[in-house]
Amino acid sequence: MHAPKTETIARLVHAVRGERVLFDADLATLYGVETRTLNQAVARNRERFPLDFMFRVTAEEWTILRSQIVISSSSGWGGVRYLPYAFTEQGVAMLSSVLRSSRAVEVNIAIMRTFVQLRRLMDSNRQLARKIEAMEKKYDEQFAVVFDAIKRLIAEDDARRASPKRRIGFVG
Repeated sequence: MHAPKTETIARLVHAVRGERVLFDADLATLYGVETRTLNQAVARNRERFPLDFMFRVTAEEWTILRSQIVISSSSGWGGVRYLPYAFTEQGVAMLSSVLRSSRAVEVNIAIMRTFVQLRRLMDSNRQLARKIEAMEKKYDEQFAVVFDAIKRLIAEDDARRASPKRRIGFVG
């Protein structure tokens, strides 16, 4: 079995508590193990997974996430009895030391590459947003000149209409 594609992994990455995370069931599927097996391996090595590496999603967070993403029973999220664990990039990296199969190594490399690509994408989006903002400022300034000219023309036209008109023809 080949390592999953970056696009496949990227669809599984979610934002929780300001972190990009992968859920335990999705990771288990990628690694080709049961969620229970993955969580047992983590539990045996709990000291390797501080809260900034892995945390359990709250009921409120899970409800919000379920409303934002399509969770089908075929993806392993059908009847969840326990709230899922969310693994940050560091937590996923630590999993490679806990899950030692060749499949786990391949998958971890693919996941790390996905996180790097997502970071690059976010950086390029920030740069794009800054460029758009600069363009908006530039064009706002240019259009301000145009709007000022239009306002002057309207004011001159209003002044011309308000001034008394000279009559044409014989004065008698």
